[in-house]
Amino acid sequence: MPTDRLVPPAAPLPDGLAELRIEVRTFLAEQIADGVFTPGVDTWLTKWNPDFTRTLAQRGWIGMTIPVGYGGRGRTFLERFVVTEELLAVGAPVAAQWVADRQAAPSLLKYGTEEQKQRFLPRIAAGELCWAIGMSEPESGSDLASVRTKAVAVEGGWQITGTKLWTSGAHLADAFFLLARSTPLDSAHRHDGLSQFIVLLDSPGITIRPIHTMSGEHHFNEVILDEVFVPDDLVLGEIGAGWAQVTSELGYERSGPERFLSSFALLAEALDLIGSGELPGTPEIGRLVARMTALHTMSLSVAQVLERGEKADLAASVVKTLGTRLEGDVIEIIEELSGAEPPTARFGELVRAGLMQRPGFTLRGGTTEILDGVIARGLGMR
Repeated sequence: MPTDRLVPPAAPLPDGLAELRIEVRTFLAEQIADGVFTPGVDTWLTKWNPDFTRTLAQRGWIGMTIPVGYGGRGRTFLERFVVTEELLAVGAPVAAQWVADRQAAPSLLKYGTEEQKQRFLPRIAAGELCWAIGMSEPESGSDLASVRTKAVAVEGGWQITGTKLWTSGAHLADAFFLLARSTPLDSAHRHDGLSQFIVLLDSPGITIRPIHTMSGEHHFNEVILDEVFVPDDLVLGEIGAGWAQVTSELGYERSGPERFLSSFALLAEALDLIGSGELPGTPEIGRLVARMTALHTMSLSVAQVLERGEKADLAASVVKTLGTRLEGDVIEIIEELSGAEPPTARFGELVRAGLMQRPGFTLRGGTTEILDGVIARGLGMR
């Protein structure tokens, strides 16, 4: 496969996106000035603010791609992309809606039953429903085909037993998509026999244990399921089709601008300090800006692929792995540039937050090593 086929070139943008960007940017500047939030690093994972989420929903900036008939706004993936970039660029506290809006909603639209769509989509669009992801497991990580969580058919539904790990926001979320093995593992066909379920996180038999970061913060969790009953009407898609559904879902998870903008607030602050002479300018900073610009175009291209309803998992893997490297480099280069005494307290806070969050960049959404393998296979390498 030619390398230029991995991420298709971005097409010309439709009219109206610049106006939307200005509208969102103006709103966010007002929110910051009013003290509603303070810009930060990695806030799409770490900063839950349900009130801010509902405010965004009231302005029509959540559930943008959900059809009007399901409570959404019926807008395009490109319009959503613009709003998403602006929220990330200022480090807005958007964790409460992130997975529900980014991942759960399009998956429900694609694979959900009519009953599931009517039940969940209006609440997602209203900013009232928080979602998590039940994929990774102990000793599995990004190798999703090796999941051990078992789903056993019982009268009226399924009984699920297993453990999910690194489940961001599970302690605050209402539900998650869970990937489980619904038939015994066949070593020759590891991708067969997997199914997805919608699991309500207040169901009997669920225990959620916190996993604290080095800074003492609580974002990640271990979710233990002990014979949890999931009714047939909460099966997502088809039994046995879980692998195809999950890989399709990863196109939404891996390609968005959160894969290269998590540390943008730190870069923006550094550029302001360079402009004022409080930090020295270096060629490395210019290279970071150039790479950021390139990833903006690549991520925009994937949004256009999704808008056309085409498969985007391979292109998304490219964006994710390049974005992960960039985000880590932003933190490392700027931390070295700041020296022992950061020029401002605010800058020092952003540097410390970036250093604490950096290890997670290489794990979430697929480890760098796994994604490199996905890309290599996409290029026809073995």
